[in-house]
Amino acid sequence: MSAQDTDGTERIPAHPDVRAVTLQQVLDALVDPMRRSIVTQLADATADITCGAFDLPVSKSTATHHFRVLREAGLIRQHYVGTSRMNTLRRAEVDAVFPGLLDALISADRVGA
Repeated sequence: MSAQDTDGTERIPAHPDVRAVTLQQVLDALVDPMRRSIVTQLADATADITCGAFDLPVSKSTATHHFRVLREAGLIRQHYVGTSRMNTLRRAEVDAVFPGLLDALISADRVGA
């Protein structure tokens, strides 16, 4: 069940069309190690992940900022299940526009580059 606002409409954050996102926007979003960690954790996940389930050594408000930056850069999709905001990597969409970028990023993040 998804969350709804008081008027009954479903709460879904805005997501850009990945084809409208520039490479510069994506790279700006990925420059931060916390955001790269979020992307890597999502790539490794077998299901959507709630915001609170990520291993991030930052405050809740800082984590919220990182998720927003990734969403606005077209890298993640967020939706509600009850009161939990779920996250998924938009891998197929990003790979179609920026082939190989996520693979390179995730590989580098795993080896600590």
